[in-house]
Amino acid sequence: MKFFVDTAEVDQIAELNDLGMVDGVTTNPSLIMKSGRDIIEVTKEIVGMVDGPVSAEVVALEADAMIEEGRKLAKIAENIAVKVPLTWAGLKACKVLSGEGNMVNVTLCFSANQALLAAKAGATFISPFIGRLDDINLDGMELISDIRQVYDNYGYETQILAASIRTVNHAYQAAMIGSDVMTAPPGVIKKMAEHPLTDAGLDAFMKDWAKTGQKIL
Repeated sequence: MKFFVDTAEVDQIAELNDLGMVDGVTTNPSLIMKSGRDIIEVTKEIVGMVDGPVSAEVVALEADAMIEEGRKLAKIAENIAVKVPLTWAGLKACKVLSGEGNMVNVTLCFSANQALLAAKAGATFISPFIGRLDDINLDGMELISDIRQVYDNYGYETQILAASIRTVNHAYQAAMIGSDVMTAPPGVIKKMAEHPLTDAGLDAFMKDWAKTGQKIL
């Protein structure tokens, strides 16, 4: 499973990248706003750090404008994945941009039907939003499972990018279902290393070690 980091904070990306935990990065207008940075400037910095796909999102709502914005973003670096919303206009933009050889991440997916359309339009990635479905008392993981089944039925190569991941359970469940990628905030990825039994075992080891009076260094 590939790990994408869902942030535009370069310091947080760098920390995880140094550990080999970053296969790509996803950004969106909200994350750019939180960073307080210019979208072109911060995206250039991120692609200079990360070898994998870096999603940069268009903000236009009409297909022609999305295409022009997408082309501009794609010129930043070869590993840019142009991010477009799952609207009819977004699908049109996806078809054109992917046809020109660009990676395209179709975002804000909330149904298997939408995911099927994105795959047919040539999407490199489909981003179903797990957490936002959970927020309205629907099962986000059921959507991941449905998309996995549909894509496997017909051999679509579009990668499932589980998004809006908010908990370590989301990460685990997406991996079990067979999501190709997950994108999560740095804090969630770091919490995946935590377990109370690990903490308890380490505490016991340290207490016993102290009793030996020994040092390694």
